[in-house]
Amino acid sequence: MANTAALVGLAFAAALGITLLVLGCALPPYRTWWPMFSLIFYLLSPVPLLIARRYTDVLESSNALLETCYFLTTGIVISAFGLPIVLAKNHVIKAGAAALVSSGNVVIFLTILAYFKVFTTDDFDYSGW
Repeated sequence: MANTAALVGLAFAAALGITLLVLGCALPPYRTWWPMFSLIFYLLSPVPLLIARRYTDVLESSNALLETCYFLTTGIVISAFGLPIVLAKNHVIKAGAAALVSSGNVVIFLTILAYFKVFTTDDFDYSGW
């Protein structure tokens, strides 16, 4: 039951983040779809952590693979926030669109973080059967 509520909450948060991204692109004062390239960063951001989780035994200990994957994930997240700022600075999009896209980035990346916190625990108790 708790996993269902968490899944519904994460789906709502992801829909809210994507809505903010689409509003930053589609509202009549903005009308440019360049910020949609942020979707690439949304898809790429969990990949290094999934690789680290697959090839390390314990995620709490520090090792070279885990630290490299954290570094790559941080670079992807920073790039997602940098894209609308650079586009606004070069007058490709307006500042309001950059603000909406950055707001969407915050919501989406917090949703991804929450997914990893909620659904990657290995504390399943098999004695409850």
